[in-house]
Amino acid sequence: MRVPAPDPREVRDASLDELSRLGLPLPPEQFPLVWEPGDEIELRPTVEIEARMAVLHVILARCFGMPAQAAMSWLLNSHLVDMVTPPEWQFVMGGRGDHRSFVLHHDALFSLAWVLGLTKQLDPTLPVDERLVERLPHIAGGESFEHWRSRILAAPQHPADAAALLDLHYCLDWAYLELERDGRSRPGLVDANAIGQRRWALEWAVVLRGPYHDEPPGWEEVDLST
Repeated sequence: MRVPAPDPREVRDASLDELSRLGLPLPPEQFPLVWEPGDEIELRPTVEIEARMAVLHVILARCFGMPAQAAMSWLLNSHLVDMVTPPEWQFVMGGRGDHRSFVLHHDALFSLAWVLGLTKQLDPTLPVDERLVERLPHIAGGESFEHWRSRILAAPQHPADAAALLDLHYCLDWAYLELERDGRSRPGLVDANAIGQRRWALEWAVVLRGPYHDEPPGWEEVDLST
């Protein structure tokens, strides 16, 4: 469902109010908006978000000891091999790559769960909900991707709400990195890496349409440099 984007200035003001409430530094006045007036927004297709969640879940399972053959078999049987990026495939098959960076995807997975309505909130002060695992495919028990999809009955967020949370995490990402540079304490239990992962997932899931936006990026192409 493609809808008109909310007023970017109003959304930004709400994001800055939240940063102030949390006692976080505010980005400079020239900090860019995520979208422009007149743009449109939508979410990626639900099945695409579900597939990305399933792939990340398999990668995390590999991080914690799932055998490569079992991971590959589940992806093949679920017809998800095409959704695995080359760096992810190297890790799934041979354990090659930055193990720590793949573990951090736990927060990206949590963010996508929020997009699909599988968790009620994405609080920047709280870690991943421990109940999230109940809403993920039971790979060890042999649950298929299609059975998992029918079990969770995803109810995606409204695109405008997801876009507003993206704007908040765009600002949070900047603020948390500033905290770390200054050696200041965080307002909760979540660190800059977790905020960055949550933003990564939102940047990927929320599709912005307008004259200044390119086609939606692939998972590995999401730009978190600004």
